[in-house]
Amino acid sequence: MRRGPLALAASLTLLPISGAHAHAIGPAVQQATNWTAIGMFAAFVALTLAITRWAARRTRTVSDFYTAGGGITGFQNGLAIAGDFMSAASFLGISAQIYADGYDGLIYSIGFLVGWPILLFLMAERLRNLGRFTFADVASFRFAQTPVRMVAACSTLLVVLFYLIAQMVGAGQLIRLLFGLPYGYAVVIVGVLMTMYVLFGGMTATTWVQIVKAMMLLGAASFMAIAVLARFGFSPEALFARAVEVKTALAALAGAGPDEAVAKGRAIMGPGGFIKDPVSAISIGAALMFGTAGLPHILMRFFTVPNAKAARSSVLWATGWIGYFYILTFVIGFGAIVLVATDPGFLEADGALRGGSNMAAIHLAQAVGGNLFLGFISAVAFATILAVVAGLTLSGASAVSHDLYATVIKKGQADSASELRVSRVTVFVLAVVAILLGILFEKQNVAFMVSLAFALAASANFPVLLLSLLWSGCTTRGVVAGGLVGLLTALVLTILSPAIWVTVLGHAAPIFPYGSPTIFSMPLAFLTIWLVSITDRSGRAAVDKAGYPAQRIRSETGIGASGALDH
Repeated sequence: MRRGPLALAASLTLLPISGAHAHAIGPAVQQATNWTAIGMFAAFVALTLAITRWAARRTRTVSDFYTAGGGITGFQNGLAIAGDFMSAASFLGISAQIYADGYDGLIYSIGFLVGWPILLFLMAERLRNLGRFTFADVASFRFAQTPVRMVAACSTLLVVLFYLIAQMVGAGQLIRLLFGLPYGYAVVIVGVLMTMYVLFGGMTATTWVQIVKAMMLLGAASFMAIAVLARFGFSPEALFARAVEVKTALAALAGAGPDEAVAKGRAIMGPGGFIKDPVSAISIGAALMFGTAGLPHILMRFFTVPNAKAARSSVLWATGWIGYFYILTFVIGFGAIVLVATDPGFLEADGALRGGSNMAAIHLAQAVGGNLFLGFISAVAFATILAVVAGLTLSGASAVSHDLYATVIKKGQADSASELRVSRVTVFVLAVVAILLGILFEKQNVAFMVSLAFALAASANFPVLLLSLLWSGCTTRGVVAGGLVGLLTALVLTILSPAIWVTVLGHAAPIFPYGSPTIFSMPLAFLTIWLVSITDRSGRAAVDKAGYPAQRIRSETGIGASGALDH
């Protein structure tokens, strides 16, 4: 059951990438209604709506709406960031990949995780000290505001759009399988709840929904991992040995010879040929690592804390929770090999998983906890999608209202009330667009959208942020040219890649043969920023370079940085 890298990307995003496993979830069949799951989901919705009502009373200004007034603690923000990354797609997709290929299933989780040190050591403190609401505040700090913010807003909206489509399609497919609800109903429910969270509660409601969801998911995954290990005397070695035996037996049943069956069984404990060529491996790894440091809804979370110390603390806590979660998925995946692959009740006649290849963790939940725990896991999976789409929507709304409306159109003269009004109108529009596109793309393979979101973030946002923060010679023209080159190159190469050119458009062979464009588009963006900046002799370039010392002092010391609001 070996899948290509983009099909796996559809299974994984987090984030955070997340919820884009829709195409791989399985056949479009409607299951019997799971009333336990629906009851638990209703309880979660009631809790989160109560949080939204509480948050609405505290959301009076644009700072409240965008960043919760900067009053979220480092621990709380770290848990919320982890909630953004620990998506249902990560939970289902990584465990399913481990179920299929063993050790190889960790390739994406490791790629996501190693992006966090970049944020911690290079960006977290500087982002908090320089920015206020969006990452464009940082990218444009010493540059001409209009062109830089327009490029940043376009990049943000494209990343958010592809993520949102993937989330909505993922929600429809997942809930049709788990809850027995029709696809369209599931998409509308997610869209309506997402709108309510963001429209009324802003970042405060979104943060606390993510915190509650993260705690639920961590608790559920911990229970599953402990329940699996308990069956083997809490010996991972015994679990892995049994998994090798099961895979060997399955290979023998499939007609493999004794030596071949043993080889296939042992293969799950080592890296295999999951990604066929080194170029795709490096490119996908670069997208995961550097895309994490360029995702606008993740970067926005650093403005919700009161100071740079809390920003660093956020990354440390988030890294810990995310790392712990990925360890749990490793145990869950191997537990599914042992407990799910050997139970005919979870399998189709041909040996495939009931409900599709990404249902390994869901079936394991029933195996270790019965129908009650299955209902809880189902509710947590849906809750995860709700939390992620809320964060994405808020990020897109801030790009329109703060970067485009308040700064570009109104030249910084917009009052708080009008900016907040534009934000809420944008939330409503994004929700309607997301619902419509979610329904429109029901039958499409949306794997490329998640891959493209990470590639766009790594190719456009990350080079712009890094060089604007750390290079004194960077200029407005360089940032704008490099951001656009990275954005367009990643977009075009992805369209020409196998994921779209062959799978979606039906051509015989791709023009661009690799699974991800990042290894080409990201260096090209860096090169363009450098080349245009060093050849820029304009008066604006002199102003840009002269502004670097002041920017560095503020980024390193926090002098002049915006603080938290008192409520």
